[in-house]
Amino acid sequence: MANRLRKQTPKRRTDVPTRTDYRKYREELRADFDCHCGYCGDRDWPRKEHFEIDHFIPKEQLKIIRENDYSNLVYACRSCNNAKRAKWPTNDERQPNNEKCGWIDPCDNLYDEQFERTETGAITPKTEIGDWMYENLKLWKKQHEVLWNYEQLEIITEEIKPKIQDCDDIEISRKLNALLIEQQEWLKKLYDE
Repeated sequence: MANRLRKQTPKRRTDVPTRTDYRKYREELRADFDCHCGYCGDRDWPRKEHFEIDHFIPKEQLKIIRENDYSNLVYACRSCNNAKRAKWPTNDERQPNNEKCGWIDPCDNLYDEQFERTETGAITPKTEIGDWMYENLKLWKKQHEVLWNYEQLEIITEEIKPKIQDCDDIEISRKLNALLIEQQEWLKKLYDE
């Protein structure tokens, strides 16, 4: 059974005050992208410092749009931002793709139609342009699968926590607490590597 790449399609607000420095939009972008990378869907916690602001249309291509135009910014993990860089195969600011290669804005509903997640959380492309983006963003990296699984485990943990407190069975409570401790240890190992 396949899963969506991301829980929801991010939407950029249109009422964000204009700033001269695009880096000043970080918190607004983080909120609009629900603390997740626009490209791969990885969550920024606990590695918020590894998230950056990407120019969907690279700065080198900008002729009409300004560098600080909020509608061109993407909250992105360092992995996706570094992989994407200044790649813009059409060399036309107004044309992000030619339907075979190029980009789809991650705030466009069409973006999620290009990919799916396997039962294990690995990202797979579904279309020709999805295949191009998959390779160019390096969405095949194992980290995306691991981080997706960790987030799913955390969601389940949050659902279990109230049940631990209400549980009268000491053995079950002990096992659930051990699971929570193990989860935290794995998280530390994941980010210490």
